Amino acid sequence: MKLTSDQQSRPRALSLISQRMTELREVVLDEWERRVRAEIAGAAGLKHPVLINTFPVLYDNLVEALTPDYPRTSAAVATPSVALEHGGERARLTCYEAKSIIIEYQLMRETILDVLRGHAVPVSEHESQIISSAIDASIREAVTAFALAQVELRERFFGAIAHDLRGPLSNAVLFAGLIGQTADLSKIHGYAEKIRDNLGRVDQMIRQLLDTLLFQHGERLPIKPADLDMADIVAEVCDEMMLVHGPRFDVQGGTVRGWWDRAELQRALENLIGNALKYGLPDTPIRIVYRSDHGRAYLSVHNEGEPIPPDQLESVFQVFRRAMAAKQGDSQGWGIGLPYVRSVAESHGGSIDVDSAPERGTTFTINIPLDARPFRDAPTL
Repeated sequence: MKLTSDQQSRPRALSLISQRMTELREVVLDEWERRVRAEIAGAAGLKHPVLINTFPVLYDNLVEALTPDYPRTSAAVATPSVALEHGGERARLTCYEAKSIIIEYQLMRETILDVLRGHAVPVSEHESQIISSAIDASIREAVTAFALAQVELRERFFGAIAHDLRGPLSNAVLFAGLIGQTADLSKIHGYAEKIRDNLGRVDQMIRQLLDTLLFQHGERLPIKPADLDMADIVAEVCDEMMLVHGPRFDVQGGTVRGWWDRAELQRALENLIGNALKYGLPDTPIRIVYRSDHGRAYLSVHNEGEPIPPDQLESVFQVFRRAMAAKQGDSQGWGIGLPYVRSVAESHGGSIDVDSAPERGTTFTINIPLDARPFRDAPTL
């Protein structure tokens, strides 16, 4: 099988323990779920897709890290954003306390080691340390995100709004003035098209802003789930993108049916692809992968290029806080694209995470239940 977090088109051979862990993946996850439901009061009534959450990704990261010289080093095994998103989602969709998150990660460590012992898989002291270090790092990140989500700090951003709206509005005024200075119909049509384009940018910014602010103030996006095939959404978005950017898109996936809001999921994918085009290396493929696992759908967009610094992985999802590279570059916009994508994922009962490193490139992954209908009215902070 291909690991959830593996972005290599030709994965390297896994070590013996990694191979055995891959074979025992479902055994570990099933046993972990049984233990969590038995020991954490708030977990007993959770549906499987919500309870399992990001733990399959964490497990696959561990499998990679236990293979020497694999691109995922032990220090990066628990992708920080995976644990951060897990903590945030636990705050939004469960009645967990912080100690509940600690317990479920500790149970994952115990379950992995118990299952490996039960199947006579030898684990060296170094390999055990890799597993423990990853679990400890995940606990720290998840509990931090859980606490931040409960506090819900709101950011002030009106200066950024005024600044970024001024650009396209000024352009529209400029071209409107030029129309009054010419009688050439071909020029008038061209200027009118420029006005429409700039006002279209303003409209898109405002719509995204309103949706994002709606979520930031504790309200869910008003999603309207319908029976969809994710393949259709991906194909439609990529077909439109290819008209402008050419055949840069490597799409991998088959039929993945679920109940989602088509328009919101489509806009979220457009934002992720636009982000990959903006910050990825020119003329390199943009890989879009979609699949399902344990009652959840995964939709990822991958690009090669400069990675996002580890200490800025969370800030890219906060309104108007772009990664430092974006702030120092020539990129346009006020940074609401990724916060909007997060709001779409969360309103579907899911989350989004980012994995970014020089040797792996950058991958954003939307992780949502196949059926979002039960989560339309889930509480928000």
